[in-house]
Amino acid sequence: MNGRTTHDEARTPEAADGGGKMVLREAGEADLDTAAELFRGYLEFYEVEVEDPERPRAFLAERLAGGDSFILLAEVPGAGTVGFTQVYPMFSSLAMKPAWLLGDLYVAPAGRRTGAGRALLREVLRRAREAGVSGVQLETAYDNLVAQGLYEAEGFVREEFHMYFHDLSETGSGTGSEAGSEAGSGTDAGAVSASV
Repeated sequence: MNGRTTHDEARTPEAADGGGKMVLREAGEADLDTAAELFRGYLEFYEVEVEDPERPRAFLAERLAGGDSFILLAEVPGAGTVGFTQVYPMFSSLAMKPAWLLGDLYVAPAGRRTGAGRALLREVLRRAREAGVSGVQLETAYDNLVAQGLYEAEGFVREEFHMYFHDLSETGSGTGSEAGSEAGSGTDAGAVSASV
């Protein structure tokens, strides 16, 4: 097993607000506009300036076409598609097995308090167990306490390793203590923030 999931089926957990069944499904090419709209909300949440408004959609299209990631969408009755998560398969050298990086998790304001963030997270973990990966890794901002509470409630454990990031972008200096601390400079799955 390479850590990739091949499931296209939709899952229907109960929405937290009792409003019916939420639908979780893997995004395909036909979902790119919807996924890109959520991705733009995620980037705005982290105050990432996007000069080309088409770049978020193109980025997701490139990831899906290259098999670099998979994207899950959450649809809530009466609110539409309100959340997404993007997962990148990778390898853990220490475990010597495939692992997953949960790169992005975001729920739009219309979907907050519906359980969409928790449902997406649980679906990633379910698929990871089924795929036989060694674990799922994520990062979030130090002050994103709502997201941290969700992750810890779902079994994620804060590790004692220090994370470093060397910014090689044109705008990043790559030096100093601020490298990697700006929003969007690294992988951050913490945008569930107030969306749990």
